[in-house]
Amino acid sequence: MARLKGLMLSLPFGFVLFLCSTFSIVPGVIGWSKEGHEMTCLIAQALLKPEASEAVHHLLPPHVNGNLSALCVWPDQIRHWYKYRWTSPLHFIDTPDEKCGFQYSRDCLEDMCVAGAIKNFTSQLSHYKEGTSDRRYNMTEALLFLSHFMGDIHQPMHVGFTSDKGGNTIDLRWYRHKSNLHHVWDREIILTALADYYDKDVTLLLQDIEKNYTNGIWSDDVASWEHCKDISSCVNNWAKESIQIACKWGYEGVKSGMTLSEKYFDSRMPYVMKRIAQGGIRLAMILNQVFGDSEEGFVAAT
Repeated sequence: MARLKGLMLSLPFGFVLFLCSTFSIVPGVIGWSKEGHEMTCLIAQALLKPEASEAVHHLLPPHVNGNLSALCVWPDQIRHWYKYRWTSPLHFIDTPDEKCGFQYSRDCLEDMCVAGAIKNFTSQLSHYKEGTSDRRYNMTEALLFLSHFMGDIHQPMHVGFTSDKGGNTIDLRWYRHKSNLHHVWDREIILTALADYYDKDVTLLLQDIEKNYTNGIWSDDVASWEHCKDISSCVNNWAKESIQIACKWGYEGVKSGMTLSEKYFDSRMPYVMKRIAQGGIRLAMILNQVFGDSEEGFVAAT
């Protein structure tokens, strides 16, 4: 983790957030849409235990009133600033075309990928309980980066093929407008679901996702989703899940220039919603473990 260590000393965080408010999100590889990242963080925050909830509230700037989801897109907003350009490769993983697999040593050189970022920021947050005298890291930024990257690693096309940049160069039409395959998974499927089934109300969509993992079709799987003792092994598994979904459900049958509509939407939407749920549940698991009063912790990331 040498490449990432020690890079978090920065300007006062409130100043950074003030500047961010004057910028819009830069197009490109930006992970889940604003709605997707917000839902991931809302799911996670609702599952926090008291110690973790208190730590998150303490680290967030006062103006968001303890709402983690309000800042979950912050890493997308600042990634092209000169000061934060080094974070751009941390949002995704490029894998060899058609291999449909992930190998950390091959695909995350010098830890500069979303899997390496999650390991690094989890490690940084594990020092939180040592107190404010530990000035090596900006814990607030570490919290926001981790929360965002847990969304990114669960977006299947963020672990995509190298030649097409995770579907970004596969231009197509989504119903009647121009898009690309990456953007379809980032945003189009979510926005279409909101428009068609939820009257554009993210709260209603989130309620359905929560029902599915609390007492619905995913409820029996939650224990396995949040099982994690070794953070390195876990991020590897999460990346492998994404590239396998990308191969089977993202790329399959898609070519540049074609139009995707109902058939693609209906069959892929459940995977998008499930990945949002998994990202949120696993983010809560990490925060509960690093901020909790247990001495167990994760096996040290290597």
